[in-house]
Amino acid sequence: MDAATTTPPPADLGSRLVAPLFHRILDRIDRGLAAGAIEAQLPDGTRRLLGGHEPGPFAAVRVVRWRALWRLVGAGSIGWYEGWAAGDWTSPDPVPVFDLFVRNRATLGNVARAKRGARLIATLLHRRRRNDRGGARRNVAAHYDLGNDFYREWLDETLTYSSALYAAPGEPLADAQRRKLDAILARTGVTAGQRVLEIGCGWGSFAATAAAAGVAVHALTLSTEQRDHVAARALPGVTVALCDYRDVTGHYDGVASIEMVEAVGPDYWPAYCATLARVLRPGGRAAIQLIAIADDVWDAYADGVDFIQRYIFPGGSLISVSRFRAIAAAHGLAWCDERRFGLDYAETLLEWRRRFDRAAAEQRLPARFDARFQQLWRYYLMYCEGGFRGGGIDVLQVTLTRDG
Repeated sequence: MDAATTTPPPADLGSRLVAPLFHRILDRIDRGLAAGAIEAQLPDGTRRLLGGHEPGPFAAVRVVRWRALWRLVGAGSIGWYEGWAAGDWTSPDPVPVFDLFVRNRATLGNVARAKRGARLIATLLHRRRRNDRGGARRNVAAHYDLGNDFYREWLDETLTYSSALYAAPGEPLADAQRRKLDAILARTGVTAGQRVLEIGCGWGSFAATAAAAGVAVHALTLSTEQRDHVAARALPGVTVALCDYRDVTGHYDGVASIEMVEAVGPDYWPAYCATLARVLRPGGRAAIQLIAIADDVWDAYADGVDFIQRYIFPGGSLISVSRFRAIAAAHGLAWCDERRFGLDYAETLLEWRRRFDRAAAEQRLPARFDARFQQLWRYYLMYCEGGFRGGGIDVLQVTLTRDG
């Protein structure tokens, strides 16, 4: 059953008795929403307008059971998802809800942050998913080996699973993805006859772009599904290997790595940058596209585990730009030509969700993925879109250069 259509039960005596406690939680949210507003329909039959102090997004939320708020203040984003999956809260459009909590993160404080005990348990579980060589392969398989028959039903024709770069609103997604791929190739500075290493090759869209320009590509992935797909494409000058980035050998004229940094994990970001410095020829360039979390969010984010890490990307972690830049510099890599385009990612996610919903409605998604799984992925796409619209996360391209 779609959580968005759940009907709330009538307010009983117990609900009325506990209502004052939860209204105090709502008071904190009301004070913290400096921009935008939430109209909340509550289990005791009342309605409240939270925020509305300054212009901003507007969200409508129906709190079906008070425990939705208890989950939110006790377990943060993990609890908020679990409440949604259980039908404890609904919204005709959750994206503005996520946008508001991110946009007002400074004034909301820790109202939606998991409590110490919940953070400790989640962190201990997450540490079991560290990205050592064995763990990295398991973590990649958990997400990317869901099946090529799954991803092809809702990604665009290029099979590109990263942010597009739009020239104008409404541009076809595939065109915007090709613009992004061309931009990454240009950043490497390579020309026909030269050789590029791609760390995290996806289904081969960048490799195909480079091959069409006469550039040789050695593509790395830890996903067997992706490896098999790229190999089957038989792109000229392209080799693909099931290989950890830490184990790659040789030297290259350039490196491309699109949204791979997030899969590396904090313990291994130095090893990732060390690999870039080691494999690049003097004067070579690494073209990186990464998802970054705002510096003001980093400490709280790094001290816990969020919904994405728990349910979608085991072992993953966002990095702040200042931290990534410092690690790169420590390995002799200069930071050049940064370009941010977070709202383009919001639009990419919206288009993926539309395509995902069409595939689900037309029963084109593989039968092994039941309604609960499909709802999880819809929530994931909406959650990420809200994060980019609210400004707590961003996507950027940067060129790292090795001199000498």
